[in-house]
Amino acid sequence: MVLQNNSFRGEIPPQIGNLLRLRHLILSNNSFGGSIPSNLSHCSNLRTLNLIDNQLVGGIHSNLGSLRKLEYLGFSVNSLVGPIPPSFGNLSLLEQLSLQQNALHGEIPEELSRLKRLFFFQLSFNKLTGEIPPGIFNISGIYGFMVAGNQLRGSLPSNIGTTLPSLNYLATSENLFTGMIPSSLTNATDLWGLILYNNSFHGPIPKNWGRLRGLRIIALGLNQFQDDLSFISSLVNCSNLEILNVESNLIHGSLPTSVFNLTSIKRIYMAANFIQGTMPSALGNLFNLSALSLAYNSLTGCIPDSIGALYNLQILALAGNKFTGDIPFSIGNMTLLGYLYLQSNNFQGYMPQSLGNCMQLLELDLSNNNLIGSVPVEIMGLSSLAILLSLAHNNLNGSLPWQIGSLINLAELDLSYNRLTGLIPASISGCLRLERLHLEANSFHGQIPQALRPLRGLQELDLSNNNFSGPIPSFLIELSLLKYLNIAFNELEGQVPEGGVFRDASTVSVFGNRQLCGGTPGLKLPLCKSPSSNKYSTTKTMLIYGVAVSLLCLTLLLLFVLGYCKKKRMRTNASTSSSFEHQFLRISFEELLRATNRFSETNLIGKGRYGTVYKGILDGGATVAVKVLNLMERGASRSFVSECRTLGTIRHRNLVKILSVCSSMDFCGNDFKALIYEFMANESLEEWLHPGTIGQDDEHGELRNIRLAQRLNVAIDIATAIEYLHKGCSLAIAHGDLKPSNILLDNNMVARVGDFGLAKIISRTSTEAAGVQDQGSSSSTVVKGSIGYVSPEYGMGHKVSTLGDAYSYGILLLEMFTGKRPTEEDFGHCLNLHNFVQMALPNRVMDIVDLSLWSEADDQQRQCKIRDCIISVFEVGVACSMESPPDRMDMTEAIGKLCSIKASYETEERMTRM
Repeated sequence: MVLQNNSFRGEIPPQIGNLLRLRHLILSNNSFGGSIPSNLSHCSNLRTLNLIDNQLVGGIHSNLGSLRKLEYLGFSVNSLVGPIPPSFGNLSLLEQLSLQQNALHGEIPEELSRLKRLFFFQLSFNKLTGEIPPGIFNISGIYGFMVAGNQLRGSLPSNIGTTLPSLNYLATSENLFTGMIPSSLTNATDLWGLILYNNSFHGPIPKNWGRLRGLRIIALGLNQFQDDLSFISSLVNCSNLEILNVESNLIHGSLPTSVFNLTSIKRIYMAANFIQGTMPSALGNLFNLSALSLAYNSLTGCIPDSIGALYNLQILALAGNKFTGDIPFSIGNMTLLGYLYLQSNNFQGYMPQSLGNCMQLLELDLSNNNLIGSVPVEIMGLSSLAILLSLAHNNLNGSLPWQIGSLINLAELDLSYNRLTGLIPASISGCLRLERLHLEANSFHGQIPQALRPLRGLQELDLSNNNFSGPIPSFLIELSLLKYLNIAFNELEGQVPEGGVFRDASTVSVFGNRQLCGGTPGLKLPLCKSPSSNKYSTTKTMLIYGVAVSLLCLTLLLLFVLGYCKKKRMRTNASTSSSFEHQFLRISFEELLRATNRFSETNLIGKGRYGTVYKGILDGGATVAVKVLNLMERGASRSFVSECRTLGTIRHRNLVKILSVCSSMDFCGNDFKALIYEFMANESLEEWLHPGTIGQDDEHGELRNIRLAQRLNVAIDIATAIEYLHKGCSLAIAHGDLKPSNILLDNNMVARVGDFGLAKIISRTSTEAAGVQDQGSSSSTVVKGSIGYVSPEYGMGHKVSTLGDAYSYGILLLEMFTGKRPTEEDFGHCLNLHNFVQMALPNRVMDIVDLSLWSEADDQQRQCKIRDCIISVFEVGVACSMESPPDRMDMTEAIGKLCSIKASYETEERMTRM
């Protein structure tokens, strides 16, 4: 019985236990819940029992140990608890045991030592304790031994390489193991992966690796090895070695010349040790190197110019050493460089202009050195920088180049503690993704510029210890995300605002500005002086009377204008309401109040910028989703009109259907607007990709999983809907806000695109490369969108275009298969999801893929199949989200490629099941 890769739910039917002749039960990659049926033990002819990747709970029944013909047992990626049954030791024909990613606890039963035919032993990522029974190390056929991510202790037996001669992959990382690495491991000549990361191993590192010619990965980081680097000499014969990780140990001595003979190596991690000496010029021999981390050691001298020969290098981390001299100009030859960390050294001289050649650079940290001169315009022009540009704590001078506005993707800019002067360039307004801006301890002057006003994502702003003057600008209270503001020790004057970030004195520092007054009491500033009560002179009195008369006239004129505008608006609203009545059934405020139980929190299923969504049951019994507009939010009324206008004229199976509208007043006489949609039982894609969001409890969220095949279907559904908007309507429509929370899933996990509050109807004849203008508007229209998904050109003031949707779709596609939001900080120190994935293609895709997808790979064949599929998907996502609009893949081509990927994947799946 092979039913894998489907959407089955509920409990596994106990009637399966009556199938006494059943040989293979494969239910992997479904959503079965409940416990494992105890009567499966009646199926005495079972050879394969595969329940991997479901939502099973409870313990593992000991009577399964009676299935004496069982060869494959897989319960991985569930939520099983309790101990591993000792009765499994009776499964004398068992070859593969896969129990990873559960919550199993207790010790590994000694009885498993009787499984003499076992060759695949996978217990990783559980809560197992105690020591590994010695007898398991005597099962000579084991080639895959994986117990990572538990709480196991003890040491590896000294003769492990002799008793496990077929050992291919050994993973004991993230446990409590102690002792030394047995020298006998070199007897396992087929060993290619040695993963002992994050334990308490100690002693020397063996120096006879040369026998392991197939060795590809050595990961010994985060242990207590006390040795020099002489063991590297024996690795020269390991011609397939790709990864060497010995970071965070107690390793000392200098770099041996033999390390530069490892010409096949791709990644070297030796950070956080006690390595001394200089870096030899032979470094340039490592032409395959993609990552080099020697940070936080005691290396001295200059970096050799030969480093520029490392054309494939993507990560260079040399921070926290004692390097001196200039930063080599040849560093600009490494055009694939994405991460450059040279902070906390003693570099001198000027920053090399050649860094401008590194147009893939995502993060650059040169802080805490002795660099001089001005900030090179070439560095300020690197629009690829997305995470951090830090030049803090140097001796830089001059003014900021206007090219700072090119840093359109940057999240953090730190130029603090230098000698920079002049005004802050107005072009900084182009840095729309900036979250942290530190300019403290320089000599900037002038007023705090209005150019900072568009930076709505700012969370930290430090302008302290400069020469800024004038009043504190009121726009600072509009920066709703601002959590830290330091404007101390300047020459600011006037009243301190009281809204926004200024409400909490603990988040604001204004100390050292002697002319400031007012503000929240916590700032401890003097009260602002009230107007004098003394008698004014006749001239002043007449002046005041004149001003008063003028203000009165202006007030009367204003009232007249407001009255006229109000009447005009009422006529417009009446016309709009009439239009909506013609298109949709109207529902009253009272009925929505009943349907949602007075908009109860228990019915809340989502929140957005312009409104809140509730589940409701109408008087007729229909279940609906009710989006209540927050009319206090600027743009909400426009969003309401846009959504009605757009959804009222289009129909597609992959678009959310609007059922009704409500444009009325609540019981307090306030305007009330709501949109009523079809209810989607499986909520939004956001809840599936990132469990625990609004509208689902944590427990339910932890059990959710959307499999690879389902993600492909959802991706195709979304692209199909967007293609229809772009090419299937009488006038092209740009959605403008594609993101997971706006993708809803029905009972059959079919995706529906929703939330057209930012949608724009655009001309069919307009050019898509440059963007187009909103119909009926004479000025350019900038889509606000959502941070991380909005296309870069919109931040530069470009008009709305269908290629903006293509960018958002590409980012959404990458998020679906990495499981990472585009604004997260935990995927390798990168905040630009496009560049993050592009850097990983094609060799490191499985390092960044969503773990729930990787868990579907229960054997080597499936690993290759899933890897090939995900590489192809990532290539589509990267092609759609190119920075330049003309370079982006459109939806028609994306659909074709995704359908081809899906067909290829499904064909290989069928062949696997045959």
